[in-house]
Amino acid sequence: QEQLVESGGGLVQTGGSLRLSCAASGYTFSSYNMGWFRQAPGKEREFVAAISWTGGGDTTNYADAVKGRFTISRDNAKKSIYLQINNPKPEDTAVYYCAADTLGGVETSTDQRHYDYWGQGTQVTVSS
Repeated sequence: QEQLVESGGGLVQTGGSLRLSCAASGYTFSSYNMGWFRQAPGKEREFVAAISWTGGGDTTNYADAVKGRFTISRDNAKKSIYLQINNPKPEDTAVYYCAADTLGGVETSTDQRHYDYWGQGTQVTVSS
């Protein structure tokens, strides 16, 4: 069974940067599409970014709200994915979750229902 643990959240000012990490325990990590989602207070959880499994070319996909500011990456040797957050905005304040799509195909999904393992989340707070 997969286990995902996020870290790296905290308080950051607008114009700053932050890197979130997600460590996985599964032995077939490189075969999974992985994603980041977030949930702000009073809002539904939403897609942030995804990266395909290595056989899919590590293809990335981003929500329009974060394109050009966030970067998702993976390190299969460390069984980890990362979310580099640059130039954050107050509206990026949320709990950020990483997720694994262990049954997915070549393309990543923006639909959280396709992800079957989730981390516990890490809080990111952006102050202006």
